[in-house]
Amino acid sequence: MSLKSVIAKRYAAAKNRKAQKWIKNGVEAQQKTFKQLIATLATTQFGQDHGLLATDDYASFIDKVPVRDYEGLKPYFDRIANGEKNVCWPDKPIYLAKTSGTTSGAKYIPITKDSIGNHIDGAKSALLNYIHQTGKASFINGKLIFLSGSPVLEMKSGIPLGRLSGIVNHHIPGYLRKRQMPSWETNCVEDWEKKVKLIAQETIDKDMTLIGGIPPWVQMYFDVLHDMTNGKRIAEIFKNLSLFVYGGVNFEPYRQKLENSIGKKIDSIELFPASEGFYAYQDRFPSEGLLLMLDEGIFYEFIPVDTYFNEKPVRLSIADVQLDVNYALVINSNAGLWGYSIGDTVKFVSLNPYRLVVSGRIKHYISAFGEHVIGEEVEHALLSVAQQENISIAEFTVAPQVNPEAGLPYHEWMVSFDHLPTDLEAFALKVDAALQQKNIYYKDLISGSVLRPLVITPLQPDAFIQYMKSQGKLGGQNKVPRLSNDRKIADELVQFKL
Repeated sequence: MSLKSVIAKRYAAAKNRKAQKWIKNGVEAQQKTFKQLIATLATTQFGQDHGLLATDDYASFIDKVPVRDYEGLKPYFDRIANGEKNVCWPDKPIYLAKTSGTTSGAKYIPITKDSIGNHIDGAKSALLNYIHQTGKASFINGKLIFLSGSPVLEMKSGIPLGRLSGIVNHHIPGYLRKRQMPSWETNCVEDWEKKVKLIAQETIDKDMTLIGGIPPWVQMYFDVLHDMTNGKRIAEIFKNLSLFVYGGVNFEPYRQKLENSIGKKIDSIELFPASEGFYAYQDRFPSEGLLLMLDEGIFYEFIPVDTYFNEKPVRLSIADVQLDVNYALVINSNAGLWGYSIGDTVKFVSLNPYRLVVSGRIKHYISAFGEHVIGEEVEHALLSVAQQENISIAEFTVAPQVNPEAGLPYHEWMVSFDHLPTDLEAFALKVDAALQQKNIYYKDLISGSVLRPLVITPLQPDAFIQYMKSQGKLGGQNKVPRLSNDRKIADELVQFKL
């Protein structure tokens, strides 16, 4: 065992001992976080606008601060981006993380001197926990790669601006920087197709032991390496590759293809990061659910999804959550985010400690006829049948077809298969039956002849890559929504129909 591995294991054990305090006392950790946040918030312009006091309790906070998404808080974010101080947190942020918006174009998420540690410590905590839980530390002796956006930062009102992954790149510890791939010059390339080819060229002869990134873009990297080596699998190219770190999307739709590309089973760690904060990481191997980080300057709220669109939705702290209930996740943080709905929905699979799974997006659903089908349900329906039929799915999205040329309306599933099912219609009927089992409202609409069974439209294998390229969103942190309540994405994808 190398000296680095010995040191890493000791450091991981010390980190684990320290973490046990908040892991075993999650409610107390969140209460402490709330008190610290409210004391500072009361001194800001946001706090004054909402009549907040340093002594306010959670019930008072709920009365004074409504739940809003980025668009709802945009007037405050615009003031921050224009260089105004003390708006939602003392002074100015040290960075602005640029991410894609929905109705307001680009979003600028503040990262403060107090919140930057959350983004750095999250991934570090996940890796150290993995070392402690498994005893495996050899990966630190090889080369490591996290496929990310460019670290080149612009300036906006005197504040450095860039993609979160690029910002975090500036804070990688020196002991890891020496083992990080690709080179700084290659990482600065903006064109993703060009960048991934350069990354492959730089890494193909290196001892890569850890690879991380969003699954579809890691798969694209693997495909380039496959082509460059006349069909070699990744395990043949990187013989010591032992760990895959991922986040941003559900891994299951990509698992089979990625594992086939690698050619052997390797360990993996799931993360739950976002521009607004680093929330959770996989802490057991194997295990369902991610450990929610409760002492990182974020106070969490949970809204039962069935009340989310009410005038006054039910808002719960960690003390009152229940197992297997779909919640919209709301955060309040030392980045200056208050009553901020991040858009994700979660379900708890453990309350001791608090572990959750990401179940979908609050705005990504289909309810054109009252069915309210969510991402978790479509993923389960498609992947369970695909596994039974030994069918590999490259990518997919679902949209309603409200006005078909003939017959009843239906849900259209746009799917890129690695290999088409022998009988696509029979495959679609099995997926439809699986979805009916998961969603009683959808089942009632089918049995009541309001909808007909879903229709699968097979797309070219690279359809989603071409679509993202056409939207200027190829690579980085970008991903295609699993569900849409309109046909904006579906109508664009039709051009790639087989």
